[in-house]
Amino acid sequence: MSLLKKTDRLPFLFDDFLATDWFGGTANIGKIANNTPAVNVKETDEDFYVELAAPGLSKEDFNIELDNDMLTISSETKSEKETSENKGKYTRKEFSYSTFKRSFSLPDTVEGTGIEASYENGVLLVTIPKKEEAKIQPKRLIEIS
Repeated sequence: MSLLKKTDRLPFLFDDFLATDWFGGTANIGKIANNTPAVNVKETDEDFYVELAAPGLSKEDFNIELDNDMLTISSETKSEKETSENKGKYTRKEFSYSTFKRSFSLPDTVEGTGIEASYENGVLLVTIPKKEEAKIQPKRLIEIS
């Protein structure tokens, strides 16, 4: 069994349709790439690994939840930048918000209580162990009595 990914793309689909430059441009492509981090899902005999590329964040920025068989990884960051000049009364504030939410439907073969996560070099790694009965068992010889 494999992990199924779900993403909250409906608002971006409307933006894609309404903000597309119909004369050959791609006005909204940068927004999609920034809000939806790339994910790799790898399966081994022992575990599933979810690697989420999110450079520039810290481990405190992530929220990882397990609700029944749904694993959700989300993040919301906010920063303000204020620039002012002494000539006149010019002040500019720039707000920057970044948020994403990725959900994965876990198969019945995983051990939900053993899920671990680490963040290093811009990559969030979530390790999801398999149940003992789901692991590949070594070949054995059965004696006939």
